[in-house]
Amino acid sequence: MRPARAVSVATTAILLTLTTLFVAPAASASSARYVALGDSYSSGVGAGSYTSESGNCKRSTNAYPYQWKNANSPAAFAFTACSGARTGDVANNQLGPLDASTTLVSLTVGGNDSGFASTMQTCVLNSESACLTAVNNAKAYATNTLPGLLDSLYAKIHAKAPNAHVVVLGYPHLYQVGGSCIFGIGDTKRAAINSAADVLDDVIAKRVANAGFTYEDVRSRFAAGHEICGSSTLWLNSTVLPVDESYHPKAAGQIGGYLPAFTAGV
Repeated sequence: MRPARAVSVATTAILLTLTTLFVAPAASASSARYVALGDSYSSGVGAGSYTSESGNCKRSTNAYPYQWKNANSPAAFAFTACSGARTGDVANNQLGPLDASTTLVSLTVGGNDSGFASTMQTCVLNSESACLTAVNNAKAYATNTLPGLLDSLYAKIHAKAPNAHVVVLGYPHLYQVGGSCIFGIGDTKRAAINSAADVLDDVIAKRVANAGFTYEDVRSRFAAGHEICGSSTLWLNSTVLPVDESYHPKAAGQIGGYLPAFTAGV
């Protein structure tokens, strides 16, 4: 009887352990005190359904922070991400809700610092040569200047929320090169723009690792046919009105691309 009892006790212990493993994430999420920081890719520009209080920041109920909040009912939620934000804007205008009780932070930032909007405007409206020059300038900024700005911001986040788990998300490729678009810019420009995203993401990933935060790459999720000119349901806006929503994730991109990436990082 002793061996049988030993097996029974061991089985019970295993079941209790598995139960704890599966229950713990939900408990952790529900007790989370979550602050969502960042630029338009976090506020949800392009995804519609903007909250009335957010004004020009265009915080969307379809954005991944809001969707994660709805799915997990955290103990506290503050959404300060804002369209057009650069690293300095996040540091100066968005960190107010952070404190020692904050347990979870999300962030996308760096694209505006590196001239994302102006580079896209140049590539869409001007020659291939002008586009490549703009892309190279953006890459140089991301490589040489952005690291120090990110380090400074990440240090401020950690100082204000020393107990928080910080998840930083990257940016997708905008285009499927050789895709099914009939109109718009050519493949040379598309490939150049995608290469700028690669440089930006690599810089962010390295600074995140140095800060001890968690980095989540979204490129592979969007690459499954969801980029502009892709073969599947498009998750990104091309040139649209209002113009500021161009080249941003649609609601499908926030929910199908960014939300799973953030959830994986949590």
